[in-house]
Amino acid sequence: MVAQFLYLHGFASSPQSAKARYFQDRFRSRQLSLQIPDLNHGDFSHLTLTRQIDQVQALLADIAPSVTLIGSSFGGLTAAWLAQQSPQITRLVLLAPAFEFWQHWQVRLGEQLQQWQQTGSLSVYHYGAQQMLPLDYQFVVDLQQYDQAQLQRAVPTLILHGRQDEVIPVQASRNFVQSRSWVKLIELESDHALANVQEQIWQEIQAFCQISP
Repeated sequence: MVAQFLYLHGFASSPQSAKARYFQDRFRSRQLSLQIPDLNHGDFSHLTLTRQIDQVQALLADIAPSVTLIGSSFGGLTAAWLAQQSPQITRLVLLAPAFEFWQHWQVRLGEQLQQWQQTGSLSVYHYGAQQMLPLDYQFVVDLQQYDQAQLQRAVPTLILHGRQDEVIPVQASRNFVQSRSWVKLIELESDHALANVQEQIWQEIQAFCQISP
């Protein structure tokens, strides 16, 4: 059965991120295609988790019957929900996945959260666009309907998470793994970007996905 590989980039990122380009190059060196959709969808301001899920779900209809999703941060959270819904997804690789995302954001935003709700928009730095962009409060409303406890489909899953992650603490992945025997967590000496351990991550992906060296 032919496997198709998709990479889902992180929040306020793009298919041109350093991680996305690195892994696309590594897959290409093995004569494999890594598809990287633009989850900004031409309209970052109206981004929601549901929109990302629907966007990738539409792509799945046109590709291989067996799909491996590689998701980074918020893309990792998106990948987990897609795997819950689609039997077509047979493996997950999650890089610093944004589990417990809303809980962490509430703490980080503090008083800004109330202002966001009142004004309907929050200014966010977008690393792909390299500028501040507005994000609609509907992002929050949509996110609150997703209960992580419902992620119970036993899809073989590899999580790689940095112990020094300041955005999504590694404890979020530890909590996720605790009640899911089909998930393997590898903790790395890195932060949220995982920039210093990309080669190590690639080696783990090769082994997990059974890609010939």
